[in-house]
Amino acid sequence: MAAAAATALAAPLLLSASSPAAARAHDPAKEAARNAAKLSKKLVRSASAKDAYRHLEKFQQIAEESDGNRAAGTAGHEASAAYVYGQLKKAGYKVSYDTFDITYIETLAEKLSVTAPTPRDITITAMSYTKSTPEGGVRAELAAVPLDATTGCEPGDYASADYTGKIALIQRGGCAFADKQREAGAAGAVAAIIYNNTEGALNGTLGGPEAGVIPTGGVTQEAGEALAAEAAAGPVTVSLDVRQLQEERTTRNVIAETKGGRSDRTVMLGAHLDSVTEGPGINDNGSGSAGLLEVALKLAKTHDKPANKVRFAWWSAEELGLLGAESYVGKLTDRQRADISLYLNFDMIASPNYAQFVYDGDDSDGEGAGPGPEGSAQIEKGITDFLDSRNVSHEGTDFDGRSDYGPFMDAGIASGGTFTGAEGVKSEEQAKRYGGEAGVAYDKCYHAACDDLSNISMRAFDVNVDVIANAVGTYAHDLGSLKKPAAAQQSAQAAPTAATGTDGSAGKTTAPVRDKGHTPAS
Repeated sequence: MAAAAATALAAPLLLSASSPAAARAHDPAKEAARNAAKLSKKLVRSASAKDAYRHLEKFQQIAEESDGNRAAGTAGHEASAAYVYGQLKKAGYKVSYDTFDITYIETLAEKLSVTAPTPRDITITAMSYTKSTPEGGVRAELAAVPLDATTGCEPGDYASADYTGKIALIQRGGCAFADKQREAGAAGAVAAIIYNNTEGALNGTLGGPEAGVIPTGGVTQEAGEALAAEAAAGPVTVSLDVRQLQEERTTRNVIAETKGGRSDRTVMLGAHLDSVTEGPGINDNGSGSAGLLEVALKLAKTHDKPANKVRFAWWSAEELGLLGAESYVGKLTDRQRADISLYLNFDMIASPNYAQFVYDGDDSDGEGAGPGPEGSAQIEKGITDFLDSRNVSHEGTDFDGRSDYGPFMDAGIASGGTFTGAEGVKSEEQAKRYGGEAGVAYDKCYHAACDDLSNISMRAFDVNVDVIANAVGTYAHDLGSLKKPAAAQQSAQAAPTAATGTDGSAGKTTAPVRDKGHTPAS
């Protein structure tokens, strides 16, 4: 390739010496833009949700043959990775597995019951990497931690009451979930219940197997506030049964790249391939994985020779805390990191009650985290300009760290992508803009067994497959837009706060958040 590049560069220099007019006609920037426009148009025309759906069908079949899921460290994920690998190898890509170790998690029990004074069951979700209760659970009095900006984050929060032998009730916010349960345990609590500070279910992670101190689960804001009010009026006794299998296993990412193209101008796109253990993960994230795979296959069929190397990744163990992407980025040399010009992430791109979110690269919405690394604003503009050209409504969403772009941003790599919503609740205004049902989660089957083939919006899927196709076609030839000034992409409406994380901040976590529902803060 070095000799070919030298030849390509020499040609315009020779023309320049003999013909200034010819040199002007051969403008490399304009040629790159023309090639980009041609390829992106071809890919958008050829790639479709209908074609990508066949990959979703395969993922569903794999899940049905693998205990109902495709979680990292299981046969379901291994079969999904082998399918993706085989498709790409057959298409002519340079394909490899990137293997790493994980602590596999499988929830065995998650039950919360009020035994007095008003008996009832409350839905609770075990935090990833929680300590387990004894089989049958623990029964103890509930003790609510006083509210402040950092509820349950410091030892002093537990000084006003006796938590010994009790189950601490803690509002989300201000610090990592791991910090809250650790401080509660230090105060003598035998377990912790963390309740959300916004609408929606609370799925979270303690961040790693070493972090768990006491059994910990998450409940909704409504359930938590009701328990707190009841505890303020008198003693409340609850029974909590939270148990998890945790064991060391090996899993792997799938990495595929074009055989040609400048490696020092690598364009990278990724989607996580693993599901949670609770279901097949067809929207989360079969949708992003299938869309990315279909565009990669369509790119191969064009027989186009991209000027820049295009690399695709299907991550494992995102649901355990972005572990696949973190492992990959962590193993890169300084030179290899510098060679990656941008990273685009596609996670949950076909939510049934969707909104069309574009990651807020310039922080023009002023929500949560700040702007992405240099070039992220231009990536956002590229996506929104494409959506505008197709009259597709869209709005910004914060880089809250809940998907695989996180490690790339930490490495200073320009990042972006799209997302159609998880457990967050659709607003009235969004229902007017996108259709669907207000007051209902974007994906009611988020992290559930019903996240199957019936849990897909083909309309949203098709839009986002086109976004992937346009981005691949554009950046395969032309990175010039990353250097151009980008006007602020202020959303018509800021994206609603997500209801999951690792901290206690409703998805806008102060600690690195791990995925859409698994994060180490709060």
